[in-house]
Amino acid sequence: MRSALGNIIKFCAWRNIQIYKKSQSIQSARSIHSLNMHPHSYLKQSEAIALDEELFDYFGVEQLMELAGLSCASAIAEGFPESKNVLIVVGPGNNGGDGLVCARHLKMFGYAPEIFYPKRPSKVLYENLTKQCELFEIPFLTTCPVIEDLNSKFSLVVDALFGFSFKAPVRQEFTEIINNMMHMSTPCCSIDIPSGWDVENGPLDLNNSLKPAMLISLSAPKLCARFFHGIHYLGGRFIAPALVKKNKLNLPNYPSTQNCIKTDSSQYFQH
Repeated sequence: MRSALGNIIKFCAWRNIQIYKKSQSIQSARSIHSLNMHPHSYLKQSEAIALDEELFDYFGVEQLMELAGLSCASAIAEGFPESKNVLIVVGPGNNGGDGLVCARHLKMFGYAPEIFYPKRPSKVLYENLTKQCELFEIPFLTTCPVIEDLNSKFSLVVDALFGFSFKAPVRQEFTEIINNMMHMSTPCCSIDIPSGWDVENGPLDLNNSLKPAMLISLSAPKLCARFFHGIHYLGGRFIAPALVKKNKLNLPNYPSTQNCIKTDSSQYFQH
C-alpha cells in the first residue's frame, strides 16, 4: 500500500514538472513583450512603503488590491496556462489581500484555486475578500497541507504570505507552510516578495529559503528582485505619470490592454 502511494506521489510530482515545462514552452513560443528596452529602478523598502501609501491615498486599499490581484491572476494565466489546480497561500496583510483577489480572478479565468489562510485578521476588508471567494465557491483548507499533498494535488502554489513590510524572523504560525513550500516539487509563484526573503537583501539563507519559479513584482520591483533568476513579471498598470515622475520610476509601456508584462531582470538597475 505504501509502495503504491509512493508511486502515485512520484507520478504527481513528475506530472507537475512536465506541466511546468510545457507552460514555459508555450510561453516562449508566444510573442512576449519584455522590458529589455525599459530598465527601471528597484525600490528600497522605505521607498516601496512610501509609494504604496501614496497609492492608497489616491485609490483606496480596496481598489488597489483589486487592481494588484487582477494583475497577478493575469500574469499567472500567461505564465502557467496549463497549471489549473492552484493553491494560494494567504498571509494576514495586504499581500494576502492581493492573493485573495488573485484567487477569485483565477476562478473566473477557468482555474480551480484553493486557499490556505492560516491567520485571518479581524478586519472588514479581509472578511469581505474572504466572503467574495466563498461566493465563488473557492475552498479554504482547514489544515496546513503537507508536502505530499502540495506535490500531488496542486500544479502551482501561489505565495501571498508576506509583502514588502516583512521583517525577519518568520512568525511561528507560518513556519510549517513555508518549510513545506521550500521542500515541495510543485512550482511556486511569489507575489511581490518571496516570503521569508529580506526585502532588500534577498534570501537570508541560500540553502534554506523559498525558491519560487516565478515572481510577480507589483508597481515596481523591490531590491530583493536582484537575487531572483526565474520568470519575472511586473504587474500593476495603475501608477499615474505624476507619481512615476515624483518617485523617479522608469516603468514600461504596457502593450495593448495588458495589465502585466514579462520582464528581463538583468535589465534592471538601482537608483
